[in-house]
Amino acid sequence: MSIAGTQSYAGADVPELVTAAVRLAVELGFTSSCRLEQGRLLMALAAGADSVIGETGTGCGVGLAWLVCGRRPGVRIVSVERNAEQAARVRQLFAGVADVEIVTGDWSVIADRAPFDLLVLDGGGSLTDGSGTDPSLLVRPGGTVVNDDFTPMTEWPPIHEGAVDAERLAWLTHPNLLATELRLAPDFCTLVATRRP
Repeated sequence: MSIAGTQSYAGADVPELVTAAVRLAVELGFTSSCRLEQGRLLMALAAGADSVIGETGTGCGVGLAWLVCGRRPGVRIVSVERNAEQAARVRQLFAGVADVEIVTGDWSVIADRAPFDLLVLDGGGSLTDGSGTDPSLLVRPGGTVVNDDFTPMTEWPPIHEGAVDAERLAWLTHPNLLATELRLAPDFCTLVATRRP
């Protein structure tokens, strides 16, 4: 989720399901939707999933809509949202969409449905806060993990607010991942990693 992500869709030509999710975000005053640039990346990555995609931080379903639009037929998507009201509204929005499950709870409940071909971490899933994120358990070998909402790196090691960005460094140097940073806009990047076999 990105600060002011919802407003990035103003005037954009996007799939109807994405438009509907953006409308819901506007209605609920939810400003932190997945940015347009991130959504397009998610749509492309979803096409590579064979069986199941996981997402943490459903929000109002904007990123989820991109995933749905990009996935192949029969690929399931599980998304978790801790805000019960938002989760209920997103369930209504996706009620007619096959193979989509919206779970209410903390991000960690998604582990019950692992391993994933693609896991999008929009809320929760830190490697450095002791929360138990383990790509070896959550993502199948060869699967992809996406962690968004970073500012582009300009030096090594990566610095954030005057200190080493321990979270980004942990993902980029994780022994079980081949990870890279993708700049999607001048002010925005995402980390994409493949789990080693």
